[in-house]
Amino acid sequence: MLHRGGFVSISQRHSKKNGFFFELRAFFRTFAGEMKIRSIILKILLPLVLGAAILYWMYRGEDWQQIRHVMTDEMDWTWMLLSFPFGILAQLFRGWRWRQTLEPVGERPRISTSIHSIFLSYAASLLIPRVGEFTRCGVLNRYDGVSFPKALGTVVTERAIDSLLVMGITAIVLLLEMSTFGMFFHKTGTNLHSILHGFSWAGYLVVAVCAVAILILLHFLLRKLSIYNKVRATLSGIWQGVVSLKDVRNIPLFVCFTLGIWVSYFLHYYLTFFCFDFTADLGFGCALVTFIVGSIAVIVPTPNGAGPWHFAVKTMLILYGVQDEHALYFVLIVHTVQTMLVILLGVYAWLALNFTEVRVALSEDSFSSRAEPQSALSESQSNNNY
Repeated sequence: MLHRGGFVSISQRHSKKNGFFFELRAFFRTFAGEMKIRSIILKILLPLVLGAAILYWMYRGEDWQQIRHVMTDEMDWTWMLLSFPFGILAQLFRGWRWRQTLEPVGERPRISTSIHSIFLSYAASLLIPRVGEFTRCGVLNRYDGVSFPKALGTVVTERAIDSLLVMGITAIVLLLEMSTFGMFFHKTGTNLHSILHGFSWAGYLVVAVCAVAILILLHFLLRKLSIYNKVRATLSGIWQGVVSLKDVRNIPLFVCFTLGIWVSYFLHYYLTFFCFDFTADLGFGCALVTFIVGSIAVIVPTPNGAGPWHFAVKTMLILYGVQDEHALYFVLIVHTVQTMLVILLGVYAWLALNFTEVRVALSEDSFSSRAEPQSALSESQSNNNY
């Protein structure tokens, strides 16, 4: 083919065309790689920035010498030390329960490995929120040969049970502490009784119609958004996790482990009330309310709930009559000390795993995969003999 005074072969044309596509594919691969790196950076940086921004907003202008004085002179560290065993026990219960959840799917990891994986997972989540769920599955896969997908599937079951338990406790707390929320409305000048009496029957009808219209509009809007599918998938996963409980052996023991986890978490938090004079007399109800509110706040993906947990618990403590500065001291000191405990447990687990012997669990699939080459080898040998 003649092309500006010369001939260009078909192969040259194809090479140029292929070269263009190669360059285009390389560009997209590079772009995808950069996007993946950016996504990873955002997953790490955004939670850190969000938590740091909330903490800076809460503690800007605070006297740090006064906080130090509270920790060294006014705080009773005995109660803080007494709370540590319950923080450790909560993670032990979680490791024992997870091992029990893995049994129906044919996996039997060592108890020590299960517990160390839990310790390490909480420490890993301080760096990247929610990465701990994958970390503990990876630990069992590496050291005990547990199937990673199976381990990850059991995490859904655990989270389903924990979510249902927290929702149930939240509903009970709301019913028991209605007087507290009534006091909140009274202090803010909000009188629900007067608001309701200000409406006529026509007003109620208009409000009802508007509410239905808003719900219908939200329904169609959510169907267009990806969050709708995410919420639906989450609810479906929770239901599947609950249904899978029928395969767990010794249900009473599973229930005891679950209750042990949350009772230990609560005591780990509640005992810290007695470290300070301004929270020692608040009572069990206040501790339970702030514990539930804090448990909900940590859903926001920041390292160990830093920022959202501080703000939520501090707000509820003020509602119970604690001074603003004292509430700030409490949430900062308690969260920091308990986070240090999580780090120490993670370091201990990492060191212990370095001295743990790797055990490859031979499942039925691994037996069959190993049997096939052996059978093929024996057949080839018999054929050679003939």
